[in-house]
Amino acid sequence: MYNKRKIGGDYEKLAANHLREKGYTILELNFYHRGGELDIIAKDGKYLVFVEVKYRTTIHNGYPEEAIDYRKRKSIIQSANYYMYSHGYYEDTPCRFDAVVILDNEIKVIQDAFEI
Repeated sequence: MYNKRKIGGDYEKLAANHLREKGYTILELNFYHRGGELDIIAKDGKYLVFVEVKYRTTIHNGYPEEAIDYRKRKSIIQSANYYMYSHGYYEDTPCRFDAVVILDNEIKVIQDAFEI
């Protein structure tokens, strides 16, 4: 049986391991709150990083990064603001929004995938 949540979780774990190999420190996976979800929250040097993970097995339905549309970016930003507020981070904390895109077996990290 096809379980989209389990498959997504598996890819998020794969992405988190890839980020660790690149020197990121993983703080949380799958941070949920009423307004949305953040796939991965990490530290990279001085940055607090909010990471969206997207995967595709083929480009038949488009590239994975194309799925991070305006609506999705808005939700991620709102969730990041809530995370920072609820975890005591100040507004001037340096942060960025990265994406890990997985196409078949190729993993790519896009730093600063979008800005506020």
